[in-house]
Amino acid sequence: MATDATDRSDAATRPFADAVVEAEQIIRTAPFVRTDQDLAEGLDYLAGSIKASLHMVGAYQHDHPYFASSTGPYTKLGLDNPDTLYFHAYLRDDAEYVVTGRRGTTADLSFQIMNGDYSPTQSPDSLTAFDDRRLRIEADGSFRLRFGPPKDGEGDDYVALAPGSAMLIVREVFSDWENDRRGEIRIHRADTLGTSPEPVPSSQMARRYAVAGRMLVSRIKTFLAFPEWHYLKLPVNTLTEPRSTPGGLSTQFSSVGHYDLSDDEVMVITVPATDPAVAPYMGFQLGSLWYISLDYINHQTSLTRDQARVDPDGRIRYVVSERDPGLANWIERTGHSRGFLQFRWQRLTRDLAPADGPTAEIVKFDELPRVLPHYADQRVTPEEWKERIAARQVAVARRMLG
Repeated sequence: MATDATDRSDAATRPFADAVVEAEQIIRTAPFVRTDQDLAEGLDYLAGSIKASLHMVGAYQHDHPYFASSTGPYTKLGLDNPDTLYFHAYLRDDAEYVVTGRRGTTADLSFQIMNGDYSPTQSPDSLTAFDDRRLRIEADGSFRLRFGPPKDGEGDDYVALAPGSAMLIVREVFSDWENDRRGEIRIHRADTLGTSPEPVPSSQMARRYAVAGRMLVSRIKTFLAFPEWHYLKLPVNTLTEPRSTPGGLSTQFSSVGHYDLSDDEVMVITVPATDPAVAPYMGFQLGSLWYISLDYINHQTSLTRDQARVDPDGRIRYVVSERDPGLANWIERTGHSRGFLQFRWQRLTRDLAPADGPTAEIVKFDELPRVLPHYADQRVTPEEWKERIAARQVAVARRMLG
């Protein structure tokens, strides 16, 4: 007869349930929670983190690995890029893995090997990072890569795993949301393909719940601490010069900052529309103080170069505002008077210089016609704006199911 677990004090899920309570307390006591919107978004972030922690523990497979979605609209973390599909698989540094796929038409496809996961005190080291220019892509778009211990005489499709290699991260980046099409990607361990993993006993499932609980709390703590390392020590309402992105993603530069605006204030950000031959991908977004993207499906809280309207002088002028200015490059704050600013350039063919980066100016809302040199060119009607939002909704739905 099966044991009635409902009366047991050692229920397998108890450590995870306790972790959820602890994580909620961290959310509720976060120093920037001031309004009900702040708290509601924090609790929604918690829900996504609960889902992601259970998902990632289930995907922890070294011997029969598969790519799992690292973050998405409902499992956000780490100022997720609205233009990117993130995948990860776990590795052992003493085993060989085969990655196969078909290149889509997206702006960038990159690979990164990490030696662990993020913690509240430090980021993992990036051991290897490269983009699809390293791949040998066949006429039909197919490609093949192998990852494994260092060997002599291996071909260009072999990537040596440094000691401590633990995770492979893949990023597929969309610039033209309406026309870019995602590719395909798979992974298997070379010596286990065609075999099956052993069944998981109940004791191991209990350990999984405990690990998921620790992962949940660490995840919440880490990405509340992360902005202190890279953003909040910067002067408010400014952006840094373009710089190689911390964390070793060698083909990406970024410019970051944080803002604090009243409802009658607007941040006008001006940046050159970088030549696609230099950076096939260029994107800008806002993030909340939970260090996650704002709603990029139903609101224009981000823009790629392809989505933005470029002024005749070759520059993009973003208007970060709570109020609707009736302009194509309006970046909606959606009630967030404080938040993060993030530019990314990817698949670069050269390092970026200060002149490639953004400048920011704070003006009153009513001053926009005066300070924007091509104000008339940027005007959109309410119907045109509705079409822009509809295009975002359709593009994300297609991307997630593609």
